[in-house]
Amino acid sequence: MTLGFRILPRERAVSSDVVARFLKLPVANVSDSMSRMTAAGSRLTRMHRDGQMAGPAVTVKSRPGDNLMLHKAIDMAQPGDVIVVDAGGDLTNSLMGELMLAYAIKRGVAGFVLNGAIRDADAIRQVNLPVFAAGVTHRGPYKDGPGEINVPIAIEGMVIHAGDLVLGDGDGVLVVPYDEVETVYAATNAKQDAETRQMEAIEAGTNDRSWVDAALKRLGCQIAEGV
Repeated sequence: MTLGFRILPRERAVSSDVVARFLKLPVANVSDSMSRMTAAGSRLTRMHRDGQMAGPAVTVKSRPGDNLMLHKAIDMAQPGDVIVVDAGGDLTNSLMGELMLAYAIKRGVAGFVLNGAIRDADAIRQVNLPVFAAGVTHRGPYKDGPGEINVPIAIEGMVIHAGDLVLGDGDGVLVVPYDEVETVYAATNAKQDAETRQMEAIEAGTNDRSWVDAALKRLGCQIAEGV
């Protein structure tokens, strides 16, 4: 075996039922329910027009600017998978463009998260398959490796294992660990219910704002008379 070249099977993956349930939830609320401790960073932005993304992760670790293992990951992907690539965040060369996206759609891939660049940005926006990336460049990729598939990877401190739940919307990308999906789902549903009640109170003019002054008082904030 050549060091840096490794392809592993995915031993487990979140179910389609889990994916369907999380597709109805805003990423921000899921993030809050995970104590706001997990994020892939603000560099990963939506390259498609709109819509949410959810699916089990196929993980790829690649050399910056090289997409050999990304090609192989698309070949391996099951319908509904989200392919997550850590390519070091380098934007010198793109990792994928219109042709790879078209093939991925034929394979049933549900989306991409690329810690690197794309090209053919206009076509990707028009096709509207969820794609999150760190940037755009017209310069094409190399196809020499090294790289690894279905190994643990990390993007901006967010650790992703193969089979974890990957979410994305206009606020960014989030990964829910496989073993925590039910706990996080229950907490997010509770938050959704609380926000629904709060929105109803805002509309009715009965929203309780006393917590703001209470927090300022606790923090010792000086407030002038008449404010």
